[in-house]
Amino acid sequence: MMAIDIIEQVKLLKRGAVEIYREDELAQRLTEAAKAARPLRAKLGMDPTAPDIHLGHTVVLRKLRQFQDLGHKAVLIIGDYTALIGDPTGQNSTRPMLTIEQIKANAQTYFEQAGKILDTSPDRLEVRYNSEWLEKLSLMELIQLAAKKTVAQMLQRDSFKLRLEKNVDVYTHEFLYPLMQGYDSLAISSDVELGGTDQTFNNLVGRDVQRAYGQPAQIVITMPILVGLDGVQKMSKSKGNYIGITDAPSDMFGKTMSIPDTLMENYFTLLTDLPADRIAELTDPAKTHPKKAKVLLGKMIVEQFYDNAAAEAAAAEFEKVFAQNQLPDDMPEVQIAAEPVMVSKLLVQCGLVETGGEAKRMVKQGGVRIDDEKIDDPNRLIKPADGMVVQVGKRKFAKLKIS
Repeated sequence: MMAIDIIEQVKLLKRGAVEIYREDELAQRLTEAAKAARPLRAKLGMDPTAPDIHLGHTVVLRKLRQFQDLGHKAVLIIGDYTALIGDPTGQNSTRPMLTIEQIKANAQTYFEQAGKILDTSPDRLEVRYNSEWLEKLSLMELIQLAAKKTVAQMLQRDSFKLRLEKNVDVYTHEFLYPLMQGYDSLAISSDVELGGTDQTFNNLVGRDVQRAYGQPAQIVITMPILVGLDGVQKMSKSKGNYIGITDAPSDMFGKTMSIPDTLMENYFTLLTDLPADRIAELTDPAKTHPKKAKVLLGKMIVEQFYDNAAAEAAAAEFEKVFAQNQLPDDMPEVQIAAEPVMVSKLLVQCGLVETGGEAKRMVKQGGVRIDDEKIDDPNRLIKPADGMVVQVGKRKFAKLKIS
């Protein structure tokens, strides 16, 4: 294990965390592990409800990597079984159940993308699917598990209380989700469970389940929810305010440059390893110009998922396009027929938007240009020509080639 004393380990693991349940237990468990030369088992559960991971997901993954770097073992639980139920966390309605095929496909990409952050060597990472134990539970065993928590305790969950106050149904099967997540901790003998603050209830149920079955209760470390690019709502693909870890370097850098200055301290703390005094210096306008700090942040984020050369190239491209108002060098070339086409359809054909509705919104917001002419009518007919440049927003470009 890494030669860092227990006080320093706790200090490192506290960085960026919202709460530790409990800090004295964490120090004790770290001490016991060091004396026994036994690595702790640090658990993170992820339900594969969507195929892609964004920077919001990496906040907890980075904390899990810290445990690995300290010599402990990360246990990544792919919730292929619990995803069939659907986590009610933060939901104003019952979450729709996924098919087994969707779950399998999403689980594969989750693992591949998590591997960009975690140490995937067998002695540092254990990957488990919770169908391994949950689908084997008999009805009697499930009833015994359900008997570990009261209905009153379950109704303490914020999302349940909110729905009941609004006369929105809460279904019985939704009570089972936190119990089954807690059973995951029992099944893999978790020492520590990590999660966002929205998972606090589920993670603490894991402590209760372990105690009820005679196992030492896991320590729970909750991490903040990363705010999205809009500076208001949590980062989410559905809200369009996210940076995906599979985004191209130029998109990753450009999106980072668009965040409000007020988010920089939060992003530096949760998405980089810079020490607190350096972050304080970078986020103090009297000491560092905000653009300079943001450029550094953008480079550091790109470098985590690509390399230094990609980070430098993305920064140079951004400077060329946005500061000098030049066209990017690497515009995708789109083959298209020469017949006149409506702007909204052209944007979809170029792959710059996903739907005609999105195209119309972008035009109305003033975010569409063709050969640097601002377009204000989504139904306008355009006659494509070789070399014509179509632009959506500040970062999406396409060059037309007549087929």
